[in-house]
Amino acid sequence: MSTPEPRGPVDVPGTPIFDGQSSRRGLRMNTMFMSFRDEANRTRFLADEAAYCHEYELTPEQQQAVVDRDWTAMIDLGGSIFYVYKLAMIDGLSMQYLGGVFTGMSEAEFVAEMRAGGRRDG
Repeated sequence: MSTPEPRGPVDVPGTPIFDGQSSRRGLRMNTMFMSFRDEANRTRFLADEAAYCHEYELTPEQQQAVVDRDWTAMIDLGGSIFYVYKLAMIDGLSMQYLGGVFTGMSEAEFVAEMRAGGRRDG
């Protein structure tokens, strides 16, 4: 049995890669998003979003991205889509909505493209 060759960083143009470095950068923000599993925490967050972000010691950039619902910035700042989605659910948004945001489409356009077999442009 051979050991696989070590691979270098994955580079997929236009695609954020969630790796160890991203995970470390977004740890506090992702931990905060995971807290939204508890209804009481969702209620506290909605009552004062900035204060809730401060409790988790988010960077100013992360806090601004969360408060502004800048989904792309959250990913760029270390957010995992699986955790960022917990915030989207608080706002009543779907994963298809986020897919549209990340691909420059409306939610309806994104859904239609997925139903047609997915993106074929690269």
